[in-house]
Amino acid sequence: MIMARRYSKQASSDVERAMKKRKAGTLKSGRSGRKVRSRKQAIAIGLSEARAKGRKVPKKAAKKRKSA
Repeated sequence: MIMARRYSKQASSDVERAMKKRKAGTLKSGRSGRKVRSRKQAIAIGLSEARAKGRKVPKKAAKKRKSA
């Protein structure tokens, strides 16, 4: 049984581009404009850009609430 792709190929290329920018030291985050060093943050930026372009990317995961 073949499973459907969760992310589109274009979304993968957007993430790849963000990763290459991070490696080169030119990827900057949000309003502060600080350089991104974290691999996870680079992936998040790539996926966010892909979402903005309307690519096939799942919605952000909802925050989990702690039960008291």
